Amino acid sequence: MSDRADTNTVWLDDERRLTYAEYGRAEGIPVVFLHGTPGSRRLGGLLAPVARRAGIRVLAPDRPGYGRSTPWPDWSVADAGAFVTAVLDDTGVETAGLVAFSGGSPYALAAAETLPGRVTRVDVVAGATPPGVGGAVPLMQRALAGMATATPLLLRGLFRGQAWLARRLDPSVVVSQYTTGDATSVPDGVAQLVKADFVEAFARHRSGAVTEFRESTRDWGVDFAAIDQPVHLWHGESDTNVPLAGVRRLEARVPTARLHVLDADHLRTLLRCRSDVLGGHR
Repeated sequence: MSDRADTNTVWLDDERRLTYAEYGRAEGIPVVFLHGTPGSRRLGGLLAPVARRAGIRVLAPDRPGYGRSTPWPDWSVADAGAFVTAVLDDTGVETAGLVAFSGGSPYALAAAETLPGRVTRVDVVAGATPPGVGGAVPLMQRALAGMATATPLLLRGLFRGQAWLARRLDPSVVVSQYTTGDATSVPDGVAQLVKADFVEAFARHRSGAVTEFRESTRDWGVDFAAIDQPVHLWHGESDTNVPLAGVRRLEARVPTARLHVLDADHLRTLLRCRSDVLGGHR
């Protein structure tokens, strides 16, 4: 599977740089893809073959502090509208749909609330849930969130070490963080891309992941009742990264939300629903 894409950079000011990749058809229907936590623009490559067939133009930014995008001071969920707007303005796109995977969920929902005239539809795939809604948080995520708050420098060092190891280990080691069962059963092209995405997330900075794990413990500040665009939640019954019970409670808080349940784990939910997701934006 090829994840090659056109990569562009837009400067918001003298200090803030945002990099994004384009996949699919340049003249296609625009959809902004928001990667997970951690992650990068490279994960958008998983949508590339489907996007080409469906006539979709995927715009996949590195969120601040990931990949080639610079860290932003005091970055929070509330800034989602700013970086989505920067991508749309730079590409000359007036309106677009949003697709978010995993930790991209809060940023997609925040952008939908703050940009009602520019965001047409939201698809959240295996998406994270807000504090107080998701119920029990997996142990590893609790540990990372705790370190992000109490010992951020230590967590940055941990991420640096994980990226160093990931570059040298088999892709299945990285894939195992997002799957249940046999990680080696994931197609080689997908596994290689997931590994490349993880490594790229920490290629220049570690602050993006540290900030987002810290933000995961705080109120998102999203008025879910104010979201009036169609919201589709795609989630796997076997997802151990984000338990399904919390997603059902999130559905009840977003008036326009519709939940689609798949027989899949965290990563395989994205692989199995990507055709339906992008098809919904046509």
